[in-house]
Formats: sequence, structure tokens, C-alpha cells
Amino acid sequence: MSEPDPAERTRRSYDAAAEDYAAWIGAELAAKPLDRALLGGFAELVRSAKTGPVADIGCGTGRISAHLAGLGLPVFGIDLAPRMVALARRAHPELRFEVGTMTDLALDDAGLAGIVAWYSTIHVPDEQLPRAFAEFARTLAPGGYLQLGFQAGEGVVHYESFGEHAVALDFHRRHPEDVVAMLRRAGLQPCARTVREADVGGDFPERTPQAFVLARKPG
Repeated sequence: MSEPDPAERTRRSYDAAAEDYAAWIGAELAAKPLDRALLGGFAELVRSAKTGPVADIGCGTGRISAHLAGLGLPVFGIDLAPRMVALARRAHPELRFEVGTMTDLALDDAGLAGIVAWYSTIHVPDEQLPRAFAEFARTLAPGGYLQLGFQAGEGVVHYESFGEHAVALDFHRRHPEDVVAMLRRAGLQPCARTVREADVGGDFPERTPQAFVLARKPG
């Protein structure tokens, strides 16, 4: 029997660990003021550019969706793992969450004012990432914004456990300039790139610098 593809491994892993992951990650954004500032800037740009929905792609438990909704954005979430979507719906019943994949979005062309992919492209292999970026470009309206968050660096880190749960998760670290080049090839215009040093203390220690790229679909 062949091994499941990377997307299927990711889905199974997050479904298996969903409850414990939700309990662990819930307070993470509150501990990252610089990250909140970047999301705030994204929200302000989207509000000033045009009206329309914002997709939180790879939304997980819906925590980023809820934060953006609190900033006044009409946001909904999409995630690969049904169990994560169920937890997001339970935690944030006022918002809409759907099961889906970023490499084949069930969304209309040019219908989104914004997209956030906050540490979700990290599980997408290099050979599939251009397809995801092409889907982002397809579904963004002209003038719409994309905000990415990911671990900076190179190589793949593989995890086989999360707490007491067996998982099979690959974390792809990438150089911001490589991501920028892929976004340009997808037809998106990079606006800003930010790298902050790893936060090695606190409840959510990091091993690598963290990268954030903001891009825009030409209008």
C-alpha cells in the first residue's frame, strides 16, 4: 500500500491532535505583539482598499479568523482537517468555516479582498507551493492583499509526535526572498517582507527566525 500524500498526512495529523493543539495554541497570538501588529496592518490595508470577504486559509482552530473579525474584517476560514474545522465552529459560532485545500480552492475568481495564510503554507511541499500561490492569485480581487507567515530558513523539519499523539508533519522552512520570487511568478506584487528573530523565551519558544510577506494583486 502506498504512503498517503503530504496533504493527507497533514490532515490526519491535525485531526488526531486537534483538541490538544487547540488547548496549546489558544494564547499564542496574545504573546506575540509584533505578529498582532502585522495582522493589524494587513487589516487596515484591506479595509482601505475595497470591501469584500477575507479568507483565512489553513485557519486551524479559527483563532486568526476571530482576531481579524475583531479588527473589522468580514472573514471566513478554510482548513484541510475536518476536526480542526469542527473546533473552529465550536469556538467561534459567529464565523463561517469550511473544509478545503489551498491548492484547489472552491472559491470564485477574483472574489476575495484579502487572504491570510498564517503558518499554513509551511506544510506544503516546494513543488506544490506554486499551485497554492496561483490559487491565491486567482481568488484575490484586483487590489486585494495576501499576508503570509512562515518559519524562515531552509530544509524540512519532521515531527512524529505532538504530545501523546502520533503525527507525520513536515515543516518547510523557507527564505523570504524565495517566497517573494514565487509570488511574483504567480502574478502577485510583494509589498513588504519582515523577519523577526526567534522568540526563545515564554510559553511559545521558537527555533528559527519568523518571516512575514505581504503581497498585493495588481489592480
